Amino acid sequence: MHIDDVIDIVRFAHASPELSGVLNVAAPEASDSRGLMSTVRRVLGVPIGLPARRWMLEIGSAVIRTETELVLKSRWVAPERLLAEGYRFRHPSLEPALRSILRKS
Repeated sequence: MHIDDVIDIVRFAHASPELSGVLNVAAPEASDSRGLMSTVRRVLGVPIGLPARRWMLEIGSAVIRTETELVLKSRWVAPERLLAEGYRFRHPSLEPALRSILRKS
């Protein structure tokens, strides 16, 4: 999810008083962890990546004091209401969103 879209969605919701309740602020083209990391490596030009094993995630989760399951379990949500209400994503796809972020940094 690109920060440009997060900010635009907040503005869109604020300007649309008929929108109430929960909105899924998620990119319309979802990716699993494997796809995410593959895309990150491709965008950064890193040919090889080491898989994150469960024990590694458990150590990392303990360090930041969170639950490992928050990383391991998928949360597949779609921005159905936003799309139905006419919101148009600037960055609906992962790879162009990552490339945009890199250009800005």
